Amino acid sequence: MNLGFFTMPVHRLDRDYTQTLEEDREAVILADRLGYSEAYVGEHLTDAAESITNSMLFQASLISETRNIRLGTGTTNLSHAHPVVIAAQAAMLDHLLKGRFLFGISPGALESDAEALGILGLDRREMFSESIGHIVAIWQGEAPYDLEGKHWKITTRETLFPEVGIGPIVKPYQKPHPPVLGTVVAPHSSTATEMGRRGFLPISANFLMENWVPTHWANYVKGCEEVGRTPDRADWRVARSIFVNDDHRTALDYGRANERSPYRFYYRQLFTKLKKLGRHAAFKPTADFPDEELTLDFIVDRLVIAGDPKSVTDQLLAFREVTGDFGTLLYAGKDWEDKSLGRRSMELMAEKVMPAVNAAIGQAG
Repeated sequence: MNLGFFTMPVHRLDRDYTQTLEEDREAVILADRLGYSEAYVGEHLTDAAESITNSMLFQASLISETRNIRLGTGTTNLSHAHPVVIAAQAAMLDHLLKGRFLFGISPGALESDAEALGILGLDRREMFSESIGHIVAIWQGEAPYDLEGKHWKITTRETLFPEVGIGPIVKPYQKPHPPVLGTVVAPHSSTATEMGRRGFLPISANFLMENWVPTHWANYVKGCEEVGRTPDRADWRVARSIFVNDDHRTALDYGRANERSPYRFYYRQLFTKLKKLGRHAAFKPTADFPDEELTLDFIVDRLVIAGDPKSVTDQLLAFREVTGDFGTLLYAGKDWEDKSLGRRSMELMAEKVMPAVNAAIGQAG
C-alpha cells in the first residue's frame, strides 16, 4: 500500500494567510522528503478557512522544491472556469512537472463560490460532466475542435492559422492525458459509478464513516463492468484523518480531545457546513441514525485515527478489514496548530506506521 497526502486545507480564521500558505507548502515538501507517493491540495474562492484559491497555481509553486512526489489538484472545480482555460493550464502544468501531475476534479460544491461566480442557480454537476468531456476531447483532438454542449461551445475554426501556430490548444505531457481522479463522498455514491464508466480513478473522502467506504468500490466496479473495463484495487485511494505521536496520550489529546485540536476544528467546520446543506449523512454510521446523536465528539472519536505507531497501525489494519484492499492511503493533512507535532506525525506515519502496515499485509497475503 502506498502512502499519499491530501489536504483541503482548513485553518483557524485568525491565522495569518501568508503563514498558512507557507505551512501548506512545507507539508507537501516534507511529504516528498519522507517518500509519500502523491499529494493533493484543495481549492475554494470564498472560504477564509479553506483559503487556497487555485490548486494548480499552488502546486506549480512546488515544482522546483519537490523531486519525486506526484502533485495533484484536490480538486479543480470545473464549474468555476471555461474548459478551454482548465485544459490548457492543466496540460502546461503536466509539462512543467514532466508527468508528475494528477488531475483531480469536482463540480465545485461551495455555495458561496457559486454565488460569487454568478452560477448559483445552475446545475453544477451537469456543468462538471460537460466540462470534463470537453477537456478530454481537447486533449485527444485537433484544432479547430468543434465541441458543443449546453454550457460551452468550443472551436477555433474562424481564426485557425496553422502556418503560424494559431488555433491548437496544448496537449498534456502524459499520454493520452494525466490520470483523472475524483473525490467520492456520499454513501453509495453514483459518482463512483460514473468514474468507473469514464475510466477515471476514485478517492474516498476522509470524512466518511468506515462502513460506507466499501460502497464506493462496489459502485466503481459496477461502472467499470458496464463498459468492459477491469477495475484494479491499486487505483483506489482512500483518505483518513490520522495523528501519530511517540506518546499515546499526547496523540489522543491532540488528535481528538483537546479543544485546540486541529482535528476537532476541522470536523467542527466540516460538520457545520454539511449539516446546513443537509449533506451530513456521510458522518452517520447508519442511514436512520438520529441527528440529535450526531455530535462532534461522536464524529471525532470515529473518524480520527490517533495513537502511538503501534495503535495507529492496528487501527489502520482493522479499517482495511472493513474496506478491503486499496492502493493508496491518503494521510489527510490538518492545520499545524503545533508545528512540531504536525511534522512528527507525518514522519512517524512514513517511517513507522506504513512499514508495519505493509509488513502485516504481506504476511496476511
